[in-house]
Amino acid sequence: MTSPSDALHSLATERFSCRAYLTDPVGEDVITQIVDTARHVPSWCNAQPWQLEITRGDETDLFRDALYTYATAGAAPAPDLTWPDGYPGIYGARRRECGWQLYEAVGIEKGDRAGSARQMMENFRLFGAPHVAILHSPAALGPYGAMDCGGFVTAFCLAAQARGVASIPQAAVASHAPFVRDWFGIGEDRLILCAISFGWPDLNHPANGFRTNRAAPDALINWKG
Repeated sequence: MTSPSDALHSLATERFSCRAYLTDPVGEDVITQIVDTARHVPSWCNAQPWQLEITRGDETDLFRDALYTYATAGAAPAPDLTWPDGYPGIYGARRRECGWQLYEAVGIEKGDRAGSARQMMENFRLFGAPHVAILHSPAALGPYGAMDCGGFVTAFCLAAQARGVASIPQAAVASHAPFVRDWFGIGEDRLILCAISFGWPDLNHPANGFRTNRAAPDALINWKG
């Protein structure tokens, strides 16, 4: 019998950022079960700041088409959260490695800036997912509310994986926060944090044919005492 620790480890290692999906929808009962699991993550003072807008059916396609049109028309990014100043050192190396793995998988050669730009814009097609969850939190809770929601994102993705549902958290969608806010009628008192596109994975698609590396525990831990 698999122990809880082994089961959790398997879910974490088998999960990947899915960039191609089957068109079949995920049942409302399964989505509810995923959220039911994710809602148990800890939060500061048990504030539970996360709120979700989840699309299904035609609403996903309407949002997908409108977002892609908006993004490709040259709209300037306007995220609610400040973007990183940069990716120095090892962080930039990891970012580049992930990008090149993706481009190689889908046949984009190094130096093909047009090809890499097209692939990046697939973020705004939600990678063809049949559902997207828009995650937002109260602006009054600031970065700590956002930090709590990061735990919710992780739990959502692992709970989805446990049910065979693939997912990909997307900061790119939140880069057009004013558009997302207007589309879903989200108040100005909320921060648009990210999207999570999800659905049944298309495991035959080349975009899903690679896995990123992870640093070993010894590279992450500074032992004291």
